[in-house]
Amino acid sequence: MANLTLRPRATYLGLLLAGLVWPASVPAAPVQAGGGTALSPASPLAPALMLAKNWQAGLDPAAYLVSEKLDGVRAYWDGQVLRFKSGRTIAAPAWFTAALPATPLDGELWLGRRHFDRLSATVRRNVPVDAEWREIRYMIFDLPHEADVFAERSARMASVLGGAGVAWLQAVAQIRVADGTALQVHLLKTVEQGGEGLVLHRADAPWQAGRSDALRKLKTTPDEDARVIAQVPGKGRHTGRMGALLLEMPNGQRFALGTGFTDAQRDAPPPVGAVVTYRYRDRTATGLPKFASFMRVREAE
Repeated sequence: MANLTLRPRATYLGLLLAGLVWPASVPAAPVQAGGGTALSPASPLAPALMLAKNWQAGLDPAAYLVSEKLDGVRAYWDGQVLRFKSGRTIAAPAWFTAALPATPLDGELWLGRRHFDRLSATVRRNVPVDAEWREIRYMIFDLPHEADVFAERSARMASVLGGAGVAWLQAVAQIRVADGTALQVHLLKTVEQGGEGLVLHRADAPWQAGRSDALRKLKTTPDEDARVIAQVPGKGRHTGRMGALLLEMPNGQRFALGTGFTDAQRDAPPPVGAVVTYRYRDRTATGLPKFASFMRVREAE
């Protein structure tokens, strides 16, 4: 655990949450331009990617193409090298990358619904295991850096990917929905079948790097990432192990996350500096998550 100064727990935790004191062993997180706190240092090789914002009530889904949000690992192919979104090279077998076209591709390495942990272990090995990679599909959802709007890029994917002649290279299916009611029906059906949620991409939007209003994600319960800055000691039945994690959001706000952990995770909690994913139901007036619950540690890329 972090080296917490001995003092009454409630007082110390209150000061932490108020942002008035830092544990002596916890360095300040790096600050991005504009005042946000970086979740991880940027790599000079990190590809320029289009990133999604959360779906907002009042938007018209009829203007978007809708696809399933795959619970996979983001993978960018620049025409020569397959990379994680951090820029680190993915150690894929030679036969896997040799089959990919010269056209840049953005997509997810995927094993199917509810197999994220096994997939994550496979694609992060320094030496790939051929038999494991034979089960993986590379699901493409965009042709980055092209000038066409998304509807045109999406239509062109079939010809680009078809030329590879391999069954494991596929385009993510895109559909249209008529209105908000149809969107919610499609979301619930996807989740009931084991899906994570939906992605909506404005059909008339050009490709652009960075967080974009044209790309939205929608889940029944939203989730976010935050960095661990302290481990708060437990009390009661959790005495002697972690009771909560003190997290810092990308905008610098902090909150304590105390639910969603197994006993094994409390005995060996995510270390200071790790990035974790949590789900939540809503936000407070100040922007903090309400009813937040731990999901997983985000693997370093």
